[in-house]
Amino acid sequence: MQISLHDVGGQALRVGIRRGDEARLPLLLFNGIGANIELVEPFLDALDGQPAIVFDVPGVGGSPSRRLPYRPSTIARLAAQLLDQLGRQQVDVLGLSWGGALAQQFAFQHRQRCRRLILAATSPGHLMVPGRPSVLLKMATPRRYKDADYMQRIAGDVYGGAFRSAPELARKYLRHVRWASDYGYYLQLFAGFGWSSLPWLRTLSQPTLIVAGTDDPIVPVINARILARLIPNARLVTIDDGHLFLVTSAQDSAEIISKFLSNGAN
Repeated sequence: MQISLHDVGGQALRVGIRRGDEARLPLLLFNGIGANIELVEPFLDALDGQPAIVFDVPGVGGSPSRRLPYRPSTIARLAAQLLDQLGRQQVDVLGLSWGGALAQQFAFQHRQRCRRLILAATSPGHLMVPGRPSVLLKMATPRRYKDADYMQRIAGDVYGGAFRSAPELARKYLRHVRWASDYGYYLQLFAGFGWSSLPWLRTLSQPTLIVAGTDDPIVPVINARILARLIPNARLVTIDDGHLFLVTSAQDSAEIISKFLSNGAN
């Protein structure tokens, strides 16, 4: 992956570009909360030959924070401006967890630029069916990203799946974190307050793949079922893993998503 800084409408963005088969549309990936480019590299490595674009949102990884709060629509607009710079008119879009809100917003706001939509471990936003309060409280601060021992202790309860039986995976996951600032993390949390895709999900026309972990303490699988019911051209696939199945079940996830993308190849 080639990583560089781009000035996008006055906002510096750290952008990763993975070259691949030029006959395929690039996959624009919106990452989870607090997650920088490197955290999804195991999944992208498993997507053999798929070109991809991923960037650190403001305040995460190597992208400086914005001074003022932002909304998902702000990041969707930044993503569209970045694609303009890269000379990409259309992409396939994947959103993971918090990034699923950005992916839905991009598909709604820039619908002509999104050919296919993939929503992984995500929900329709503020009106979702929430996880357990004890789990959400641990997500309310960025401590897990800065304290490896704490991350290992809570990983099974928070992320479920493979982390329940192998909490040591948390250290492997954490070594890819490029921490920026607590302020950037809280800006991400604030961006989601009050946001919901429920009023317009039925207007999304893109073929949509919804992927959910069967043991996801943060985003219970019922949220994926709601998305699949409301998005007209959607189907749901479950993976026997937790919230971070794109990382812990990278190969299985890549096979499912590659098949979906290749079935819609131009």
